[in-house]
Amino acid sequence: MSTNIVTYLTDAVRKYKASDVFIVTGREVSFRVNDLVLTRSELEQGYTEKAEPDDGPVMPAKAEDLVRQIYELAGRDITKYIEGGDDDFSFAIKDVSRFRVNAFMQRGTFAAVVRVITFTLPDYKELLIPESVINLSNESKGLVLVTGPAGSGKSTTLSCIVDKINKNYNKHIITLEDPVEYLHRHGKSIVSQREIHLDTENYVTALRASLRQSPDVILLGEMRDAETISVAMTAAETGHLILSTLHTIGAANTIDRIIDVFPSEQQHQIALQLSMVIKAVVSQQLVPAVDGSLVPAFEVMTVTPAIRNMIRENKVPQIEGVIYSSDTDEMVSMDSSLFKLVREGKITKETAMEFAVNAEMLGRRLGV
Repeated sequence: MSTNIVTYLTDAVRKYKASDVFIVTGREVSFRVNDLVLTRSELEQGYTEKAEPDDGPVMPAKAEDLVRQIYELAGRDITKYIEGGDDDFSFAIKDVSRFRVNAFMQRGTFAAVVRVITFTLPDYKELLIPESVINLSNESKGLVLVTGPAGSGKSTTLSCIVDKINKNYNKHIITLEDPVEYLHRHGKSIVSQREIHLDTENYVTALRASLRQSPDVILLGEMRDAETISVAMTAAETGHLILSTLHTIGAANTIDRIIDVFPSEQQHQIALQLSMVIKAVVSQQLVPAVDGSLVPAFEVMTVTPAIRNMIRENKVPQIEGVIYSSDTDEMVSMDSSLFKLVREGKITKETAMEFAVNAEMLGRRLGV
């Protein structure tokens, strides 16, 4: 008898610690684990307990059956999906997890990618997130950015910062996410979580509305365009703490990206505004560890008066030098973070060189 969807999803959460489950015709049901997409057969090779039976590649009838089971669990009408070929929604399995589903048609067959949204937040210490990053939760206003490539753990880092605020301060935290990745229970703070397209139309609409909802902290899932960035900076100026992400690596690149989004005639004014509101930029990458897992490497830039002047006076490239020459927890370069991981035996020198910002200088430090 073929495996039902609840078994696949329960295994994804409890056994494989997967972030996504893939249902696509022609391949076994697959799981994203440590950023690798693996079949159950491939995953079971690493387990000593009795392996789950391999159901073989998913055929069109099974793909349809599994997707229909998801719709039944969600109590959702499947008509929109069948007629339009795309659908996006969330549902939960009691005592397992919450899931975000993107159902789509491919080559005329049913398919879906299911994202796991965990009920419990991970421990930031186990994830090796530095205390200096978590301590950004103590900021009361301004703009804090967590940057890095897709899948580098930005949302997780932000969720850990939000969790710290929730545990320590009596505030109203509003999160605007696409999708919601972690569920926050109310602690000392009230946490209002809004999912784009489900609870609200888009980031700009939600951000403007949130300013009328008496927020202290706003987590903005992504700053995608000039309008969103402009509203976010104005919110930071008016006494709110704004936490957000960008797909950049490095503090200087992040500052440049924000300014470059705007037309040239506005850039001086934006640089001035940004210099006043920016509090910190954290960049992170997930790097292959010697044990086969992934470990994070962090660049941390806490804004100083000197850095504010560099932003204001269009001397952004100098920021990299300031970070590189610093040796404090609040100011750490990406290459220093990689060097430390090598020294601790977590990653190889070759891996450090591959992910380095300045490979030549890091190579000298590593003696390669």
